[in-house]
Amino acid sequence: MLSSLDVMIVAFYAIALFALAQWVSREKPGHSKDATDYFLAGKSLPWWAIGASLIAANISAEQIIGMSGSGYAIGLAIASYEWMAAITLILVGKYLLPVFLKTGIYTMPQFLEQRYDHRVKTVMASFWLGVYVFVNLTSILWLGALAINTVAGIDLTLGLVLLGFFAMSYSLYGGLKAVALTDIVQVVLLVAGGLTIAAILLEKISGGAGVVAGLVTLMETVPDRFDMILAKDHPHYMSLPGVSVLIGGMWVMNVSYWGFNQYIIQRALAAKSVSEAQKGIAFAAFLKLLMPVIVVLPGIAMYALNAELTSPDQAYPSAMALLPAGIKGLVFAALLAAIVSSLASMCNSISTIFTVDLLPSMVSEEWLARNRLFSGRATALLAMIIAMVAAQPLLGNFDQAFQYIQEFTGFFTPGIVVIFLLGMFWRKTTATGALLAAVGSAVLSLAMKLLVPTLPFIDRVGLVFLLCLVIAVVWSLAKPQPQPGHIELSGVSFATTSGFNAAGIVVSCTLLFFYVTWW
Repeated sequence: MLSSLDVMIVAFYAIALFALAQWVSREKPGHSKDATDYFLAGKSLPWWAIGASLIAANISAEQIIGMSGSGYAIGLAIASYEWMAAITLILVGKYLLPVFLKTGIYTMPQFLEQRYDHRVKTVMASFWLGVYVFVNLTSILWLGALAINTVAGIDLTLGLVLLGFFAMSYSLYGGLKAVALTDIVQVVLLVAGGLTIAAILLEKISGGAGVVAGLVTLMETVPDRFDMILAKDHPHYMSLPGVSVLIGGMWVMNVSYWGFNQYIIQRALAAKSVSEAQKGIAFAAFLKLLMPVIVVLPGIAMYALNAELTSPDQAYPSAMALLPAGIKGLVFAALLAAIVSSLASMCNSISTIFTVDLLPSMVSEEWLARNRLFSGRATALLAMIIAMVAAQPLLGNFDQAFQYIQEFTGFFTPGIVVIFLLGMFWRKTTATGALLAAVGSAVLSLAMKLLVPTLPFIDRVGLVFLLCLVIAVVWSLAKPQPQPGHIELSGVSFATTSGFNAAGIVVSCTLLFFYVTWW
């Protein structure tokens, strides 16, 4: 339970965050907030805000609670999601962002309409809305409520409501600008709290001999939890199938998430320039290298301490329960920061997709011009309410929510990556070919899961990606159609600054060191 000091720290955080959001959301005299301000922060975000907001949006309850749970059950191997994301971000910054920023889009479905047609946009927009509301938003709410129930004893239902409406209280008016700029504070708190809990657990493991000694003792005590590449006889091989993690479907998962995910890429679309967006991407990549210390190590430490848990996802909340007063409040505030920033970001993306991509076909242009901001805010609030209601029925019976999320999204990501990559870099791709890839991704994934249940889902993702690629290419060649929406790459520069190139080299060398050390 939280002490009075812990409650005071959390209350100070909540009040300060709300005040900061209102301050950054204010408009200059004579200027009223418009759609660009609300959905893309007036296209004025600096690199440090972009990088911090990317991480704040990404690291939420599903990461902290879910990956700590996987760290407890599997070990450091689950960190591949974090570390491979770092190099993926570098590739996204160099090859994808320049294309998106040149088109001037607000949303990913908007890009698909420009490249293909209205059908592709509508199908994918509807899909993303469903996933964001019923998978991502619900998982963040449920795991967050689970955490505060364990640490503070707050009823799960009440926790869902408090988290949801707190996120709405500071983001509903200010839009992406309020979310992104408050994310600076959220990330500082997240990193500080995460490093603190990791340090305290390592001190406990070492018997007070220090953090370094604790890490050495941890690796000696549970060496099996420091295998990055799992053998075929490992009980969790199905989740992380050995070398396939490095050369197979995880690339598809990462490129889809960091390159074509509205929830993430919206921050980069709000950059002042391509170079500013790339600097933000590089900053996020460095933060990603640090994340396993915050989201995986506590789970491994709890396993080494022989914590008896009802489920792996209890690892992080149980670790927090071991902290002294004051420190517990800091770490709890850091957890809340991760949760509410992701909730706010997700709701902003949901409102953007619905208002920009789906609503125009339902109402008149005149009505939309008058009510665009109202529609965006109403959509965000409605999405949050739906997620509150659906969270427990959908996620209450899973003991490793992070793995559930990855497997579910893995049904659709192969087709998404095919649609975007071919749309950007192969002018002969047709709209029908793209739709077949999207549908084929879900159908083939389900068929393989049912017919080949022994195939690891990451391998399935890689295989389905290749099949969808073949389907789209073959259909586009067999049934060629004029593509007026072809993206012209001749005016896009993929050249990057020496600083960005150096960042890419450092990230690559660091990853090489990690995998060689813990192979």
